[in-house]
Amino acid sequence: MDIALDKVCELILRVRAIDVKEGMTDPASGSNPIDDGAIDALTTSPDDATEDELRDVIAGLNDDERADLIALVYIGRGDMEPEEWGDAVRLAREREEANSVSTADWLIGIPSLADLLDEGLNSMGRSCI
Repeated sequence: MDIALDKVCELILRVRAIDVKEGMTDPASGSNPIDDGAIDALTTSPDDATEDELRDVIAGLNDDERADLIALVYIGRGDMEPEEWGDAVRLAREREEANSVSTADWLIGIPSLADLLDEGLNSMGRSCI
């Protein structure tokens, strides 16, 4: 893999931070967070930069790293086997060239992305632990 393990692990953490968030549950927020049970920490809001930060991290990857990330998704969801790594990377590059949707948008739109990346790493004999 051309992408460093620590980069994938950082992305997994960022994706999980987005996955745990839900819609606004305390529309009249403004009181003490402790009194509210700190529920605002897990809600999305217009000024929440978590998803923007993830987009920036993905956009900052080079072409090889982005292809590896997509290939990990393919392997993690069982589309391809670890032995087909070269084919998975080639397919990932073709997806990037042919698709008008940015890699960040495509990845963020995948349900359970963090789990798929983690499973892809495990299938490749690597782990964030």
